[in-house]
Amino acid sequence: MTTLDTRPHVAAGTAPGALSVWPASTTEQPHGGLLVGGVPLTEIAESHGTPVYVLDENEVRARCRTYRSAFPDAEIHYAAKAFLCRALARWVEEEGLGLDVCSAGELELAVTTGFPADRILLHGNAKSPRDLGTALRLGVGRIVIDTPAEIARIAAAVGTGGHQKVMVRVTPGISAGAHEKIRTGSDDQKFGLSLRDGHAQHAIARILDQPQLELTGIHCHLGSQITDVKPYLVAVRRLVGLMARVRDTHGVILPELDLGGGHGIAYRPGEPALHLTELSRRVRAELAGSCAAAGLPVPRLVIEPGRAISGPAGVAVYRVLAVKRTPGRTFVAVDGGMSDNPRPALYGVRYAPRLIGRHSPAGGESVTVVGRHCEAGDILAEDVSLPADTHPGDLLAVPVAGAYHLSMASSYNLVGRPPVVAVLDGHARLLVRRETLEDLRARDVGL
Repeated sequence: MTTLDTRPHVAAGTAPGALSVWPASTTEQPHGGLLVGGVPLTEIAESHGTPVYVLDENEVRARCRTYRSAFPDAEIHYAAKAFLCRALARWVEEEGLGLDVCSAGELELAVTTGFPADRILLHGNAKSPRDLGTALRLGVGRIVIDTPAEIARIAAAVGTGGHQKVMVRVTPGISAGAHEKIRTGSDDQKFGLSLRDGHAQHAIARILDQPQLELTGIHCHLGSQITDVKPYLVAVRRLVGLMARVRDTHGVILPELDLGGGHGIAYRPGEPALHLTELSRRVRAELAGSCAAAGLPVPRLVIEPGRAISGPAGVAVYRVLAVKRTPGRTFVAVDGGMSDNPRPALYGVRYAPRLIGRHSPAGGESVTVVGRHCEAGDILAEDVSLPADTHPGDLLAVPVAGAYHLSMASSYNLVGRPPVVAVLDGHARLLVRRETLEDLRARDVGL
């Protein structure tokens, strides 16, 4: 498998592409039921309650293998910020991927699960003392330096007799990503060190002066939901140019180049997605050509997909609580919302919910699926088609819910976060339990 287009099995009579953004194991039943990983979603809703996240283990593993196949000579690190739990860390490790984490919490969860610390990168524009201390204590593989102040802090923490591999995060002056809030490769945001104004070169010089720090390479991350290959090619050219200047100035040849992730996926049928085979082919060709022109050996490539691995493997299931018809719009309110998926409110992301559990003879009606929270912006899916007889008690399933849903969830209105249930070969098992009212009360210790 060399692309991210893992096609689902579509039942007879289903519109072509209707399940194209669902896990490949998804099958439709004549009565309107939907199975993922061989397990009916209605069965999971009944046994675990709603809202509930369903994560297809085979889909996660298949996407890991897709990346390893497309980039056979690269180091692939799953971006844990998309979603992380102990089972997912185990799957990723077993498929031969590394891990990219942003906090002591993510790092400790992975390592205590058995993930090898030397296959983990620590990111972050403002790493806390605990983040750095935990990374050094556990022996993290590399720390990505994001600000000049970190150089002295890490060197001092390592000590004169210690050793730590580091990278430098560079902002190459490239604006890429689906929304301004998830574009991180330009000069006017909080991440990295600018290539244009010389801050990156100055930081590299300082790192090379620290004998206990080993600079292994250059890192960049352009943004998220990028569906065009071209920004990555521009980044390769600019970063190879920086590597050539490091060689000319310091006599050092850096062995690694990390292009980050941000690979765009489709959330609704027909939306564009980054073509992984084309990305691999053109990036490797550009890297080889740029290095040849600069007289450099080709560095080891590092890629950090997150959403592209876990996103399409997840499905969120909600129960309808109310249907309200106004002169201008029909609202379908469900038992979740921005507490378990803040992305529509943050980025205007659009989803394609689907009625499950029964076959409706009614025609489609344009509705807005909203959450239960006290915010006008608590909208899960705007202007989508659902059967006109959708009513309280119905179940709705939302595909592509495996990334940046639970990882960004909150307990707004003291509504507990949903559980995560894994499916595999007709069996379901609980991975993350539901956050209960007792959990929330237990944190409140004062009067």
